[in-house]
Amino acid sequence: MVGGKLDGVFLYASSLVKFIKFQGDFCVGGAAYPEGHPKSKGLDEDIENTKYKIDAGVDFLVTQMIFDNTVLYNYMFRLLSARIYVPVVPGIMPVTSVRQINRICELSGAKLSPQFRAVVEKFTDKPDALKRAGIAYATGQIIDLIANGFKNIHIYTMNRSDIIGGIMGNLSEIIK
Repeated sequence: MVGGKLDGVFLYASSLVKFIKFQGDFCVGGAAYPEGHPKSKGLDEDIENTKYKIDAGVDFLVTQMIFDNTVLYNYMFRLLSARIYVPVVPGIMPVTSVRQINRICELSGAKLSPQFRAVVEKFTDKPDALKRAGIAYATGQIIDLIANGFKNIHIYTMNRSDIIGGIMGNLSEIIK
């Protein structure tokens, strides 16, 4: 292993960031995990690994999908406590199917807020209603983030233009 690389594969994001920054004047974004990376031993270790990425040259962070803004706000406090000051772009995932949300939570370790879990359970057998409720919930999260000072938000669209169209329609007067 040399420089965080083993057989041409970067073992750590910080090694990849250093490599990219060495190639030229690039703006590099990094992943952030408000609930901790699934492979980390805990949020403290994950914050330390995020600091390595920042020290390597990451210019901004994009979060893993969040379903509870309180989790993000707590994470932001932890980042500031760790003296991490780069911009953070929250990741919002509009949930539109039960199968989708179960798989995403399983893979990412993200947790649904109790409020949204109730919505999913209420409309499990009504796919059109769940889709509308998922759009409404994501819209509410985005409005809350905007109201609390976030200027940039990443929406995980999963190539669903109808979903993003619904959210943008809901936000049309808010983001003018």
